[in-house]
Amino acid sequence: MKIALCQIDPIIGDLEWNKKKIIDGYNKAIESKVDLVIFPELTITGYPPQDLIERKVFRNAVTKATKEIASITKEVGLIFGTITEEFDTVGTGLYNSAVLCHDGKVQFTQHKTLLPNYDVFDEVRYFESAKEVYVYEFKGEKLGISICEDIWNDADYWKQRRYYRDPVQRLVEKGSTILINISASPYAFGRRQERFEMLSTLTKTNNLPLVYVCVTGAQTDLIFDGASMCFNSKGELELIGKKYDEDFFIYDTDKTYNPIIEVENSMEEEVLAALTYGLKEYAVKTGFSKALIGLSGGIDSALVTYIAVQALGKNNVHVVMMPSQYSSEGSIKDSEKLIANLGITSDKISIQPVFEKINEMIQPAFKGMPNDITEENMQARIRGLYLMSFANKFNYLLCTTGNKSEMSVGYATLYGDMNGALGVIADVYKTDVFKISKFINHNSEIIPNEIISKPPSAELRPDQKDEDSLPSYDLLDQILKMYLEEHKETEEIIAKIGNDEIVKKVLLLVDRSEFKRYQAAPPLRVSTKSFSYGRRVPIVQGWRK
Repeated sequence: MKIALCQIDPIIGDLEWNKKKIIDGYNKAIESKVDLVIFPELTITGYPPQDLIERKVFRNAVTKATKEIASITKEVGLIFGTITEEFDTVGTGLYNSAVLCHDGKVQFTQHKTLLPNYDVFDEVRYFESAKEVYVYEFKGEKLGISICEDIWNDADYWKQRRYYRDPVQRLVEKGSTILINISASPYAFGRRQERFEMLSTLTKTNNLPLVYVCVTGAQTDLIFDGASMCFNSKGELELIGKKYDEDFFIYDTDKTYNPIIEVENSMEEEVLAALTYGLKEYAVKTGFSKALIGLSGGIDSALVTYIAVQALGKNNVHVVMMPSQYSSEGSIKDSEKLIANLGITSDKISIQPVFEKINEMIQPAFKGMPNDITEENMQARIRGLYLMSFANKFNYLLCTTGNKSEMSVGYATLYGDMNGALGVIADVYKTDVFKISKFINHNSEIIPNEIISKPPSAELRPDQKDEDSLPSYDLLDQILKMYLEEHKETEEIIAKIGNDEIVKKVLLLVDRSEFKRYQAAPPLRVSTKSFSYGRRVPIVQGWRK
């Protein structure tokens, strides 16, 4: 069987745009003389549609679009993801479904069985689970169709499974000759390798070929890397789609292909590509063409500026340097060197006159009180005011520059350096910021080496260094990864780190900073646990005081 995989980038809620992509892909598949063409999960709505699903008018429009797409089909089969409704007196009656269309109508529907309800997934909120799975005979093959999570429960791969049911195993038992999975699987570093290993085990164990088509694009903080995969019955990966891009390719089950072994590059290369893609997608889908960054002379803002140039082009990136009396001469020179290296435009505006004026006006109310973090944050908020003014005046997309380490412990100022629409590196630890920046320079110096090698500093008081307030970033990031991503608690972390005081201090800072993260820009997700709606921790709580 010749199967076309259409790895597309839908827009959530733009049904006409998504419908056109499906129809265009189907027509291209007809021209390519294939038997079947497959699109990803919830192609017609975009993933995840969230509370749009609760709107009756939206669901009606989805139903209408699904029928319109089916009506143009001919003898070539078409599978795509949509929402279907089955009215019942119990439950929502809504299903995340795969429909198979040919000869002008929907001929077969398979609902999703396993509804993920963890991390960034919230499908139990909206959908009902399929009561059964079925095999559909088409052009001499028995198609076993599943949807995303349905395939992530293989007993031969997972030591600890999330679900008792295994819909894919049921499809095998019912006589499938080809497994098909339509997916919307968000990317995090290591996830593509995990998909590869899991799907390879599944196909080898069941001695069946598999066609796995995954959506691409980015939806706010979620990045979808594509990389659709086709496996033979030996568990060998034979074809893989483009990463971080749309793709159309054909898999012929009667052909022999050279096995593919490598599916994921280094952390530096993958995360850089994902962040660049995520920023570009966010800008395009929200109507921005130009980005704005506050350039401090530090490594974080330098990396964000580089990513913005890669995503939008050097002519569409503008930076603002905002020195104060505490800014080092080197910070300005280093920033200017980066600006020249990247070929971007800039402004330099001192915050000192405004800072002095605000101090003069507010001091009567602060009479007799020493300077402290209040005055430090005041500087950050003046910079935030400058940046928001530029963003409003010139319709710039303002990118925040805080990294995950800083956001974890609250080393950021609300309404100051946290101002912005998107946290470009807010899911990247500081130690990884250094690694990625060095990777960028592997052929030639783009980010000045002076920026990479200098001790990190907020430059809000004389001779300030980040490590005056925090442990070394090497140590801090070890603690944070164990706490945030490995879900370890105090005693386990202390046993590994060996420093009771530092561990308790860091975990307390993380928990006390939750209120800041609730007000932060959405972070582009590249880890298994980012500070997005996938992490839900109460602000008011007494677990850690």
